[in-house]
Amino acid sequence: MPGGRLTHENRRQIAVWLDEGLGYAEIARRLGRPTSTISREVARNSVHGGYLADRAQQTAGQRARRRRPVQATEPPVDGAVPGFVERFATLLVATGFPRMPAHVFVGLLTAESGSLTSAELVRALRVSPASVSKAIGYLEATELVRRTQEGRRERYVIDDDVWLRAFESDTGAHAEVAAAARDGIEIFGAGTPAGTRLGRMAQFFSWISDQMKDSGLTDAAARDALTVVAALVHAARPLTEGALATALDWPARRAAAALDAIGRRPILADPLAVERLENGAYAVAPRPDRLGAAQREALRPPY
Repeated sequence: MPGGRLTHENRRQIAVWLDEGLGYAEIARRLGRPTSTISREVARNSVHGGYLADRAQQTAGQRARRRRPVQATEPPVDGAVPGFVERFATLLVATGFPRMPAHVFVGLLTAESGSLTSAELVRALRVSPASVSKAIGYLEATELVRRTQEGRRERYVIDDDVWLRAFESDTGAHAEVAAAARDGIEIFGAGTPAGTRLGRMAQFFSWISDQMKDSGLTDAAARDALTVVAALVHAARPLTEGALATALDWPARRAAAALDAIGRRPILADPLAVERLENGAYAVAPRPDRLGAAQREALRPPY
């Protein structure tokens, strides 16, 4: 089900769609999952550039068996614990986390088993069951918590790679801020005071996004992305995904994966930006925070 673990059938569908050249975002849409779930799944289970569904399923089973068995123990009641939970949750709220999800998240994070039932959270945090339910819904949507069934009760679990997902949830917002700032440069002009400030802002948030983002890219995938950029520069004209695959003598899936990698990590093309045009073709252009509109116009060759 959406939000739960990927099934063997899900993984087989991913493999088929990758072979058809679909990008991670489209596969995620079809499965009703976040794009980050698909990119992590493919990055973890690709061998020599290919995603293997059966291997991915076997690896997932091994990870599940390695996890410690859940212990239905009461949360610790040491006097220092509530104070720590409150202090830590307050810090998360200051970063933009909603108040109740922050408290529930820290409660789960500090539980000995890394998991608690709704009743245990209610007792530990002294809040209502409805508050816990709403907070869990938020945490599930951001992939910070998952549900497991324990008899007739649900148990909420934090996985070992929770911080990876926490960073990724912030990375998208930082990238959007950087993109919006670059749009502003085009509007106000790179040489204006506003354009200069926006340029610095775009560079800062691009750097933050790049540092926080788990690329999920192998060295080979990064090289493919750079090869696509070089091909577009050499062609000096827009090219479709199919034309790129043909010119580079690549399978369609490989060209699609390279373009998807650039879309997820625009810094791979820096100081250029790869743009998808209305007709579906791709083109390269200088990033507006590197060369403003007036600078580009001054450098344009005479005809």
